[in-house]
Amino acid sequence: MTISVGENCPDFTLPDDHGDPVALADVRGKPFVLYFYPKDDTSGCTREAVDFSGLAADFQAAGVAVFGVSPDPVKKHQKFRDKYELAVRLLSDEEKVLLGAFGVWVEKSMYGRKYMGVERTTALIDAYGKVARIWPKVKVPGHAEEVLEAARQLSVGA
Repeated sequence: MTISVGENCPDFTLPDDHGDPVALADVRGKPFVLYFYPKDDTSGCTREAVDFSGLAADFQAAGVAVFGVSPDPVKKHQKFRDKYELAVRLLSDEEKVLLGAFGVWVEKSMYGRKYMGVERTTALIDAYGKVARIWPKVKVPGHAEEVLEAARQLSVGA
């Protein structure tokens, strides 16, 4: 199942990179970004996290929170955050509840080997908890800037 624009963001409560729970109820009322990525400390995922972190002040100025979501455990998120001085909160979805609800936990293949993994996807959620925009199969270069622009337009329209 894949979430579509206009649908409600699935309810969630996930630990962040400090081990503190983050729930949909806590962030509803303001727009926010969920960017789903495969794995901490890999080249594409690091670039994406660093890009979003570099724009963290701009997202904050637009009133939009940014959360990276992967199946990595909290301790791995902490090391990743500290190593790259990340400014975005990372959510740990080890049970793949939110990943599954968004339809981004998918079968992938590399060198003929099939495995389950995260399809890099970003969702912009509006202040009412509805999916305003989805970027499937994200290519990292320039992506954070594109999301910021859409987030600014959404927060202006709110």
